Amino acid sequence: MSIDLVITKIEKLKSMMIAVATGGPKIQDINAEYVHEYQELDDLLSLEGFKNPNPHADLWKWYGRWSSGDLPSWQSRRAYISNMYESLLKEAKIRKSGIVSKLDVEPTGWARVDRGVDKIKTQLEKAKNEEDFQGVGFLCREALISLAQAVYDPEKHGTRGDALISETDANRMLEAYIVKEIGGSSNENARRVVKTALALANELQHRRTATFREAALCAQSTFTVINSISIISGHLH
Repeated sequence: MSIDLVITKIEKLKSMMIAVATGGPKIQDINAEYVHEYQELDDLLSLEGFKNPNPHADLWKWYGRWSSGDLPSWQSRRAYISNMYESLLKEAKIRKSGIVSKLDVEPTGWARVDRGVDKIKTQLEKAKNEEDFQGVGFLCREALISLAQAVYDPEKHGTRGDALISETDANRMLEAYIVKEIGGSSNENARRVVKTALALANELQHRRTATFREAALCAQSTFTVINSISIISGHLH
């Protein structure tokens, strides 16, 4: 419900800002309402873990911005407001879609992997800020390490080059596993999927501006790898 309200209030503020900047009502006639709506939205955004992209806490500040010279046309002012709220609206609509419940993995039977999947979904559901989203990246990386440890057998899958593969090097373990288990050029795409998932997880856990959308994408990529390895291994439950 609060996400619906966030979207509703964003659209209302956008309409008010566009109206006063394109020949609509006078600022003094609607500024009090705008300030009230702005503050309510700001509080909601904070509660939901969003950043407020709108620096114009009242319409006089917005007037100062649009009259500064670089927004001379009504079209340029509409575009400025639309661009300002674009990322926030995308984030809010993704949350509203209930995407977390749609991200799923069939139980693998590998206990640590299954626990890792549960932790990722729980973390993503409760995530509210950048640190929480970074935490999703960390959990995705840990789940992929657990997956690699579950399937990789040094004697069967060998090593990459002359060096032994570290037990925490998920990329090299899974790459060696895939090369051995599925031959030919068909393994290239599978290896690429693994590399992409690990890259997303590593990048996310170190990104101080991490977002819900990035965390959900990382989780989806991780789950794709887990499902794919389960299929390759025949370890389906």
